[in-house]
Amino acid sequence: MRAIAYVVAGTVLLGVSCQSGPKPTPFQPVADTSLLMEAIVDPLTDVIWDAVGTQITPDGTTEIRPETTEEWNAVRNSALTLAESGNLLMMAPRAVDDDEWMKAATALVDTGMLAVSAAEAQDAEQLFEAGRLLYGVCSNCHQRYWADALLLP
Repeated sequence: MRAIAYVVAGTVLLGVSCQSGPKPTPFQPVADTSLLMEAIVDPLTDVIWDAVGTQITPDGTTEIRPETTEEWNAVRNSALTLAESGNLLMMAPRAVDDDEWMKAATALVDTGMLAVSAAEAQDAEQLFEAGRLLYGVCSNCHQRYWADALLLP
């Protein structure tokens, strides 16, 4: 008899929880995709791309890389924010579709996290590679969703 009472109680609770449905999220997107790219994504990618490189001048060659813990932390923070921006691109009303758009946004998250790992390891070569991959992620998305954004020679 007790077992039947537990089954009935469990069924009633399950039925009540299924009827209420999921609560709406409290998220309130404040920037459209263009503004998000202009104000957040673009400046963050510049931090990563500008952090590592080689400058060749008539006076010689200079290797560019973060030198101090503060500089590495600034790159890490930019990369982490960039990765989170990929999540913002997956939210309505920015998400264009549930297929290629989500793959591109997920690739931004993943590549941003590669840059985070590189910055945390203070590995300039790994950061350069993350920047190269990031360029591919951005270019692929722009070709599909914003072809005019590429500034190719």
